[in-house]
Amino acid sequence: MSWLVRAAEAVWDFVVGDDWRTALGVAGALGLTAGFAGAGVAAWWIMPMAVIALLALSLRRAAR
Repeated sequence: MSWLVRAAEAVWDFVVGDDWRTALGVAGALGLTAGFAGAGVAAWWIMPMAVIALLALSLRRAAR
């Protein structure tokens, strides 16, 4: 069981890393993209815009 816990912690550290807000934003953007694509709407533009916005917010927080 300990190898499973270590693997889960490694995945968590890789995905979330130092900034849980950015990980949450990426998850939200993926969900939004899936929702739009499921509704038949062109959703290719959502992830690039989310990446730009999340990067700007992350850099702003780091610069403080």
